[in-house]
Amino acid sequence: MKLEAVELRRVALPLVSPFRTSFGVETDHDCFLVHVVTDGAEGWSECVAMERPAYSSEYADGACDVLRRWLVPAARGLSDAGTLAAEAFGPAVEWVKGHRMAKAALETALLDAQLRIEGRSIADRLGAVKDRVPTGVSVGIMDAVPALLDAVAGYLDAGYLRIKLKIEPGWDVEPVRAVRERFGDILLQVDANTAYTRHDTEHLAQLDAYDLLLIEQPLEEEDVPGHALLAQRISTPVCLDESIVSAQAARDAILSGACEIVNIKPGRVGGYLESVRIHDVCRDLGKAVWCGGMLETGIGRAPNLALAALPGFTLPGDTSATARYYHRDITREFVIEDGHVAVPTGPGIGVEPDPDVLAAVTVSSEWLRD
Repeated sequence: MKLEAVELRRVALPLVSPFRTSFGVETDHDCFLVHVVTDGAEGWSECVAMERPAYSSEYADGACDVLRRWLVPAARGLSDAGTLAAEAFGPAVEWVKGHRMAKAALETALLDAQLRIEGRSIADRLGAVKDRVPTGVSVGIMDAVPALLDAVAGYLDAGYLRIKLKIEPGWDVEPVRAVRERFGDILLQVDANTAYTRHDTEHLAQLDAYDLLLIEQPLEEEDVPGHALLAQRISTPVCLDESIVSAQAARDAILSGACEIVNIKPGRVGGYLESVRIHDVCRDLGKAVWCGGMLETGIGRAPNLALAALPGFTLPGDTSATARYYHRDITREFVIEDGHVAVPTGPGIGVEPDPDVLAAVTVSSEWLRD
């Protein structure tokens, strides 16, 4: 496979409704796509770095710069040597510290092109064992409990099997109690996005009364020991998200007692190949995993569905239907049927952007050529 060109395409899609978390409010999904052109096929991926470094230290402009200056040249070097493959890309850029979202974006685009040449789906390549996956939905922080209850009712009516509530200090016990009292024995979990500290342990213990599947990333990402202490004080299972950046980090966190469950986000950990390694570590240690989301377009959602079809993914993920976020996506629509979303089966990631829609939502395009 020879690399001919790489495009960095910035896009902006309006969301169906604003999405609020502890690190901000999103009204549009601003992201960039990585489009690789090789001598055998083209490949696409979505970089999940946000516009601001709020979820992680990475941000979109920085990711573009790293791709432009170091990652794409490294891929060109592999191409010139006749060794370009998605599996070779990670080791070739290991010297670049961090920047996992940028690395994941280029690796995934290369993997998409590579699999299209082979006529093979990413689900097959990753080791998927299911043709559809159970789906959950993430519900942002709202201004009032009645609005939250209306939103949850709508998602349950739409067929979602699991509800995840974003929480932060001042918006936690009351909304969780209200949802549990209103909807009874539904699958319910919460996500704090690092909004709490060790001093909030007793307060977070109040959530134990509501039989939650898990509490996701309550403390800062660096505070793995704090999560281990918290896990000893509460009965709700602790799930780590931002803290898990590699298979080694997952192993260390689990063995330290910091978590019972791991949320795998491919962009956060450096790509789908590392995601599979994390899956394998967690499965070997008897811990559940699930696939998180970052408001992806269909370009990012499709391979997430394939990942979520691996055998160790035993909890519903954030692989929501297209209509949860967009009136019109840049790929074909993903829909819920009996609480599940089908895993794409076509070559590569199984979807392609609609040229007309893509043009309409494009903010800028930069081609990187020799």
